[in-house]
Amino acid sequence: MKHPGSTPDEYINGLPEDRKKAMTELRQVIKKNIPKGFTEVISYGMPGWVVSHKNYPAGYHCDPKLPLPFLNIASQKNFIAVYHMGVYADKKLLDWFVKEYPKHSDTKLDMGKSCIRFKNPDKIPFKLIGELAKKMTPDDWINLYEKNYKR
Repeated sequence: MKHPGSTPDEYINGLPEDRKKAMTELRQVIKKNIPKGFTEVISYGMPGWVVSHKNYPAGYHCDPKLPLPFLNIASQKNFIAVYHMGVYADKKLLDWFVKEYPKHSDTKLDMGKSCIRFKNPDKIPFKLIGELAKKMTPDDWINLYEKNYKR
């Protein structure tokens, strides 16, 4: 589900009222916790945090013109999503998240490879997402990315 907006503010302001509050809180908790060195942008049509070309000149291997993506949030048709490349690339981080999730939420974890889906905006475990956001620095992500994905 694409949303108009060339900035994260425009994206969130363009959302239906029932999604705006949760997406605003999600964005704020990530901004408060994500380590320095990530840059907030619109990436793949949604708010995201990337490692800029200034900090990683090679860019993303799928399209080197793009900065290295790390974390995105989106209001999709049937859910709000957090896309976190670290849980996709680091089994230890994934295992930590899966173990911690039930301590923060009474809902069943709905997750794909890098996508964590929340069907009920009132049930997003914001504190846990904040903890997840701070778990990986840009240097950690670059090292993991180069080890696992860079050809």
